[in-house]
Amino acid sequence: MYYVPYMYQYQYPYYVNVQMYNYGRQSFYWTFPNEIEHANKFDSFRSSNGDGSILLTDYGPKPFVVNINEATKQNNTYRTALWTGTHLQVTLMSLNVGEDIGLEMHPDVDQFLRIEQGQGIVQMGKRKDHLNFERNVYDDSAIMIPAGTWHNLTNTGNIPLKLYSIYAPPNHPFGTVHVTKADALAAEEGHGNGNTVIFGRTPDEWIQYRNFW
Repeated sequence: MYYVPYMYQYQYPYYVNVQMYNYGRQSFYWTFPNEIEHANKFDSFRSSNGDGSILLTDYGPKPFVVNINEATKQNNTYRTALWTGTHLQVTLMSLNVGEDIGLEMHPDVDQFLRIEQGQGIVQMGKRKDHLNFERNVYDDSAIMIPAGTWHNLTNTGNIPLKLYSIYAPPNHPFGTVHVTKADALAAEEGHGNGNTVIFGRTPDEWIQYRNFW
């Protein structure tokens, strides 16, 4: 329970129950009674097919609450923007078995990654040819990537690696959806956002690179 100004004379918060993806029901709280009438505006992330799954689309920059763990696990695209604001952006990602994000660097963007399913390895470094920071990551691992740091994340498990990414400031256009990694690379090459530098390698080149280091 939280503080409500006395002038409104409501002692307790009002709530509506919204069914969430595969995990029963979750309460969403509203401060004033008239907001209950407009609750449907805020639970619009439920899909229209009535199965309780989350409609994955960009809800920014409006106020928004979601079960981020379930949204992340539900996502099957390489990248989908979930919320884009003025100062930060949340995207959902899914990496296939053996797939990586690709060696990249954001000159002016700090990045936060959190793993919600699977396992992988993250590499970082100040130079693209010397990634001297390397860690194994698993479910619940949080990864902080400072601006200007070369980095890559590879799925080393036997199931899709599900994660979400927070960029500050935003790194992709509002409403971005990249179904595959190829789509993402094509978008970067075709438009470019000025915030990402990508250094690509073929799978064979990556094997040679890893063996070298």
